[in-house]
Amino acid sequence: VDVRTPAEFRGGHIPGATNIDFIADSFASELAKLDRSKTYVVHCGAGGRSTQSLAVFSRLGFKNVIHLDGGLNGWIAAGQPVDK
Repeated sequence: VDVRTPAEFRGGHIPGATNIDFIADSFASELAKLDRSKTYVVHCGAGGRSTQSLAVFSRLGFKNVIHLDGGLNGWIAAGQPVDK
């Protein structure tokens, strides 16, 4: 789950990522539509917003959430693929 803005997401994202904007008023309601029994990797650009989002995941009852330390910037620095 990529918690950056839609504009940031359009600029490049991890293949297969779902964009749910953390700063949007609808963040929690959109997140609540996901299957809480699945495992999710959450990230933003560098880790700030995604770290903050972990509390919302927890409050909504998600049990298997992995935080991508370093965010998309770290992903790119590690030479991983990005879709545009």
